[in-house]
Amino acid sequence: MKTFFYLEGAYLILALFILAITFYVSTRPFMPKGALKKGMVTVGSLLALFIGAHYVITTKRMAEVKTAFYQDRPIICESRMQRKVAQSVILRRSGGWRLEDDNFVSDAYNRPFFIARCIVKE
Repeated sequence: MKTFFYLEGAYLILALFILAITFYVSTRPFMPKGALKKGMVTVGSLLALFIGAHYVITTKRMAEVKTAFYQDRPIICESRMQRKVAQSVILRRSGGWRLEDDNFVSDAYNRPFFIARCIVKE
């Protein structure tokens, strides 16, 4: 559950904001009767579907990256330190990288790389 809130926290806050807007609009006098119920159910269902799909896709990719890392295949991770020159880092287990929780850590880098921001290099 901790991973879900960590990965989807921003989207949950955005979904609450969208639901608040839906509530406000559907309670206006010009809206027909039943608009509140229809609007909240429809928008809430769509948001739950999108957030759930994003979580499933992200955790599946994270599992693929972990498996590839233990097989010593190259992994490409987004580097937020250097936005102008090298925007990604290619890492391997044999290159001195290790996996601590859901972060790739190396003595050569002062910042860890979160596994959700990585993909397997084909």
